Amino acid sequence: MKEIANVNERLIVAADFELEGNDVQAAINVRQKVLQLADALHGTGVIIKVNSILRAGGYSLVEELHERGLKVMADLKLVDIPQTMKIDGQLLACYKPEIVTVMANAGIDGLSALVKAMPATQVLAVTVLTSLDEEECQQIYCCSTKAGVLRFARMAQAAGCAGLVLSPKEVDVIRKRPALNALSLNTPGIRPTFGVVKGDDQKRTDTPEAAFLAGVDRIVVGRPITQAENPQVAVQLILEEIKVALEKKEKK
Repeated sequence: MKEIANVNERLIVAADFELEGNDVQAAINVRQKVLQLADALHGTGVIIKVNSILRAGGYSLVEELHERGLKVMADLKLVDIPQTMKIDGQLLACYKPEIVTVMANAGIDGLSALVKAMPATQVLAVTVLTSLDEEECQQIYCCSTKAGVLRFARMAQAAGCAGLVLSPKEVDVIRKRPALNALSLNTPGIRPTFGVVKGDDQKRTDTPEAAFLAGVDRIVVGRPITQAENPQVAVQLILEEIKVALEKKEKK
């Protein structure tokens, strides 16, 4: 895994906003909210994650975010046959996002096709979604969350992916296996000590400190920042939690 020299780049801010309305203007407003958030985060050095609005508004949004001095995670969770994955990668590579996500269940050939099409981008394989609990994982993948994450991790490594997206609850499964240590571990479902999310749909969550002590490389935080009165203050508070966690980890 490529070393993450800048502590600030260990925080990925999820710029996920719901529509207020059901017309084109509502989509335009979401795009503006993303750009406003990017302006608020200017100078923080964090990575911004875009998902649904990237599909609706087009890849040019990546360029606009770059112009605001932010690195971009295109959280598209791509999944398709290998040939389509190759084309997806070629098109997306034109806009140079630093990170892109792909569903690990696309299979080794599909993952590999995307990796080869985007040599300058870190491809992260999404394992078991953090919105799934054990029962749902059994229903979909016929195994526990930990078994599913391990299975997908091995596929991602075989395909040449840079890392994984997984719950902090499954980090230990990967870290206990030296053969998989080249994969960066990136965890959504993170809830800082000050952040309470109403109607939270994430089922396997943890704090920034617990996640980094467990061995993650980056965390993804959305609503505790986007719903904050001052997003930049929220970011700085989370960065402090990250620094404290990393200092504790070094002392262990």
